Amino acid sequence: MHSLSLKVCSNCCPGTTRTCLPGRGSFGVANSEVRKLRVGSGRGDFRKSGRVVACAPERSGGNGWSGTPSSSPSSGAGQKPSSFLSRTQSWALLKQQMEVAAKSEDYEEAARIRDSLKLLEEEEPVLWLRRSIKEAIAEERFEEAAKYRDELKEIAPYSFLKCSSDATTLGIRVQVRSVYIEGRSQPLKGQHFFAYRIRITNNSDRPVQLLRRHWIITDANGKSENVWGVGVIGEQPVILPQTSFEYSSACPLSTPNGRMEGEFEMKHINRVSSQAFNVAIAPFSLSILGDDVDTLF
Repeated sequence: MHSLSLKVCSNCCPGTTRTCLPGRGSFGVANSEVRKLRVGSGRGDFRKSGRVVACAPERSGGNGWSGTPSSSPSSGAGQKPSSFLSRTQSWALLKQQMEVAAKSEDYEEAARIRDSLKLLEEEEPVLWLRRSIKEAIAEERFEEAAKYRDELKEIAPYSFLKCSSDATTLGIRVQVRSVYIEGRSQPLKGQHFFAYRIRITNNSDRPVQLLRRHWIITDANGKSENVWGVGVIGEQPVILPQTSFEYSSACPLSTPNGRMEGEFEMKHINRVSSQAFNVAIAPFSLSILGDDVDTLF
C-alpha cells in the first residue's frame, strides 16, 4: 500500500477531472516532477476539480492498528469480515461493468447487471441497508429510514466515517475529500484506487511553512501503514495569513474500504526561534460506497 503524489493543474472546464497516469499495469506510474496546485485567497470552491497529470510513489512503513469491521447479524453472527469484502469487491466490479454497458448502449446487458447488483445487495446486509436508506428517504419514509440507519450503525459503525474531514490546529485548517476512481481500480485483483484533495488554509496572523507530512493508512482488514515524507508534492510551501494551498494526491488500497489520517509538521517563519508544531489531518474514509446516505445525519 503506497501513497502517490500527483501533479494537479487547473482545468479549463470547471467541475471536471481528468486523470492521466502513465505507466505499465493498473498501478504502474512514471516518476515525474510535481508542483503545487495553487496558493491563493482560499475563496474558491473547494470541490472544484483539477486535472491530474503525473504521480510518483512514496515509501511507507508498517504499524499495528485494529479496525476490522463488525460482522452483520443479518448474515449470521459468525460472518467473517472477508465475506463483506468479497461481496463489496463483486459489487464494485458489477458497477464498473454496468457503466461500460451503458456507455456502449448495450442496455440489455446493463439491465442484466443491474438485476445482479440488486441480488448482491439483498445478500449483503450493509449494501442492502444503504440502499434501503436511500429509497426510504426518496419516498419520504423517514421513520423507516431512521430504523435502517440504526441497524447500519449497529452492524457497520465504520461505514459512518465520511469521505471528507475538517480540522483546525492553531489557526491552520485542513480540509480533505476523497473519491473512488473506478477507472483505475481492478476489484477482482484487490486493487482499489482512491484520489483525495486537500486544502490547507492559514487562518492565523502569522505565515507558516509546511515541512513534513505523516499519513496513517488503514485498510478494511486492519492492516495499517505509516507514510512519512518531506513537504507535499515535492514542495515545502509557505502559506501566508488568510491564504490557502491546495493539492491532490492518491492512494491505492487492497480493500474496497479503508481510512486515512495524519498530520503536517509546520513552523512559523516570521521568527528565527520558532518551534515546529503538528497540524492534525482528521480521519476520513476511503470507500467505494461514498457518502450516499449522509443526508440522513
